[in-house]
Amino acid sequence: MTADERLPQAPVTDLRVAAAQAASVPGDLVANVAKAADFVDRADNEGADLVVFGELYLPGYHPESLAADPDGCDVEADGEGLVADPRLDPLRQIVQHHHVSVLIGASVRRAGKRHISQLLVDKYGLVHDAYHKQQVWDEERRLFTAGTDGGSVLLGDWHLGLGICYDACFPEHARAAAVDGAHAYVVGGAYLAGGGHRRDLYHAARALDNTFYTVFAGAVGGEDPWRFGGGSAIYDPEGQVLAHVDEDTEGLAVADLDPQRLSETRAEHTMLVDRPGDLGGRNVTKAPM
Repeated sequence: MTADERLPQAPVTDLRVAAAQAASVPGDLVANVAKAADFVDRADNEGADLVVFGELYLPGYHPESLAADPDGCDVEADGEGLVADPRLDPLRQIVQHHHVSVLIGASVRRAGKRHISQLLVDKYGLVHDAYHKQQVWDEERRLFTAGTDGGSVLLGDWHLGLGICYDACFPEHARAAAVDGAHAYVVGGAYLAGGGHRRDLYHAARALDNTFYTVFAGAVGGEDPWRFGGGSAIYDPEGQVLAHVDEDTEGLAVADLDPQRLSETRAEHTMLVDRPGDLGGRNVTKAPM
């Protein structure tokens, strides 16, 4: 069996992705939805098929607000994972108008638990609770329950593995998506100002580790101690930056995910198919001091 036969089939068509770097107003879901709709409109003008927003974009990443006003900050998902909150209507409408798809960070109540989630707003305006963050971090543990399963979105012939912020710090999280057949790893995050070195290194490394595209949309703005540096960027399957937004500014990083580039990289760098199934035990050799 050749390496190509052991990898998932590459998509046929390009996918244009926009990583939106937009500041949220803590606790003001209505205002944040309005801004998200504006960013989707701007992304459509650049031909985007998918627009991605940062972690907890809808309520804002602000633990004090999330703790004080869960009813105002959260949306509810039903047993089928659909969200029908009317506060999201402006976003649904702009998505339906432009026939794009959106992944956006939210605080979601589902089956009695509260999760940091990625919502998928599909081109028909349906809102799906697509993925719950598995690796919750520090302050988040007081407020949220970790997800138990990975998540993916199939958008046309593109398989997109999903992650949220701290998830991408764990190589095995992105690797699980790649092994499952992902062509790209799409992450919404919120890195505090000053964390840019780690943030950029993680997402470039996850791309090269798995020879797939990585899309990162980062939170920006806010006040200390919850001030975020952005860092939204799109990386090719060798971890090279295709597009980015400057730190501490709002904007869009827009790039085409190219199936040919994906196939060529995976043919040249065969880590995914060469990885051993079992590394065995560990031999220890004692050296004199």
